[in-house]
Amino acid sequence: MDKIQLVAQLRQEHGRSASRRLRHSGNVPGIIYGSNAEAISISLNHNTIYHALKREAFHTSILSLDLDGKKEQVLLRDHQVHPFRQQVLHLDFQRVNEKEEVQMRIPLHFINEDTCYAVKTQAAHITHVINDVEIRAFAKDIPHFIEVDIKDIKAGQTVHLSNLALPSGVALVNLLRGDDSAVVIAAGIAEEEISNEAPVVAAADIPTVSGKKDVEA
Repeated sequence: MDKIQLVAQLRQEHGRSASRRLRHSGNVPGIIYGSNAEAISISLNHNTIYHALKREAFHTSILSLDLDGKKEQVLLRDHQVHPFRQQVLHLDFQRVNEKEEVQMRIPLHFINEDTCYAVKTQAAHITHVINDVEIRAFAKDIPHFIEVDIKDIKAGQTVHLSNLALPSGVALVNLLRGDDSAVVIAAGIAEEEISNEAPVVAAADIPTVSGKKDVEA
């Protein structure tokens, strides 16, 4: 996995008032925890974080965090934003231990949706049941996303978690728990050959005005 570089500083002051002052100065408070080490409070440049959060890879990459000259390998675990302002309020990072598996959510990327058999041939509608999955993997094996190719799906068919092609070293948490959930459904009626020709009726089968069939004299 590629590593994204971040710069942070240790934060000495704590509490709501200290956090408000920090935000007013153009920074955002955060915390680093995990790997049986003490949790530490940090601050980061707000604009850098604000734009980084818009990148999908930022949420699934190992981040190389320069903390006052000391390097920390971390993953973004959570973040809070203001309900209506364009402002990041807080960040949670987890230290990465290369010898321990990590459990986290990864987005799904759907391909060939507009050209799949169900859509082009059968006029079916594709429904995404889920858009991300929870995986378990070592940090080095965490993918930025998992690709779901639905080119061969037909109307009435469903793609399940067990049908996904996973990168090496990656396991799906739901499958480990015995839950093979649906991922994609092609909603529609399976294609059938229907004749447009009217059925041929024998003359003898046509009823007369009296309601009786014609009988040959």
